[in-house]
Amino acid sequence: MRKFTVNGNDADQRLDKFVAKATEGLPASLMYKYIRKKRIKVNGRRAEEKQKLAAGDVVEMYIPDEFFSGDTSGAEYSRAAVKLDVVYEDENVLLVNKRPGVLVHTGDGGDRVPSEEAERETLIFAVKSYLVKRGEYDPAAENSFAPAFCNRIDRNTGGIVIAAKNARALRAVNAAIRERKIRKLYLCAVHGVPEKREATLSGWLAKDSASRTVRITETKPKNDPEAREIVTGYRVVAVNREKNVSLLEAELFTGRTHQIRAHLAYLGHPLVGDGKYGVNREDRKAGFSHQALCSYRTVFCEKEGPLDYLCGKEFTVPLTGDNIPFLRLFPGLDPSDI
Repeated sequence: MRKFTVNGNDADQRLDKFVAKATEGLPASLMYKYIRKKRIKVNGRRAEEKQKLAAGDVVEMYIPDEFFSGDTSGAEYSRAAVKLDVVYEDENVLLVNKRPGVLVHTGDGGDRVPSEEAERETLIFAVKSYLVKRGEYDPAAENSFAPAFCNRIDRNTGGIVIAAKNARALRAVNAAIRERKIRKLYLCAVHGVPEKREATLSGWLAKDSASRTVRITETKPKNDPEAREIVTGYRVVAVNREKNVSLLEAELFTGRTHQIRAHLAYLGHPLVGDGKYGVNREDRKAGFSHQALCSYRTVFCEKEGPLDYLCGKEFTVPLTGDNIPFLRLFPGLDPSDI
């Protein structure tokens, strides 16, 4: 039997959500069976799966030890393969500049059974290691919470991602992103020059699991109920007519898989270096091994809640060719013009 006392990071979540996070490898069907059979109790009484937990509640789990992790000392976070580039942090959130080629989580790379070494090479592992060393995250003191990212970007896309240091901040940022109270703006280099200097594009996006790509249509596909509506905004920042490339600032009004890459390719302007939605043979020869896309600017617009002190603040990655290599395609660009 294992006993857990609900703390501030555990509070206000459903019992089944808590159990799923506090255990390891416990199938959902078995978890619900244990709750029904009173092998999982709250304050010594029978509990319901949707029951909300409060700080101080005691959760008892009469289930096999195999469903609990072993070492929770945090020692495993002593060595991280990724060095963090911190854009901003406070007691609640951590904004980091992800480099292209780095995975946010192991599953983002398509690994079915990630190795321990692969886990060490992820950005989330680096964040946990960073916070453990600073004394801001103690795995042994947490039942169900671990620092987590509120947004993620593709492996080969660079830029800002937001990590929450506590459950309250995680809920607040996730809600703000859903309600579009956090703006995420991207810089990208595309082939050609868009006809309109500024536009808001709408369409429909459907996933192709076989090729791990998405396809864009102007109207909703009749034979794909999983297709989702998308809205993408862009403005032309600079043009290099000699190389026939343009620098765009793009904004996601909906956040779907590969949305910017696929939507601009559908418009006839694939990203430089993008092998999935364009032909990047010549781009690779020119040194662009990743799609020219960077989540360069994040703006907080939330006026209420635990993160209201961030309202109106914006954070930007350094606008240099060393940090965003594709900016070198526009040698006369003044960063202040972006």
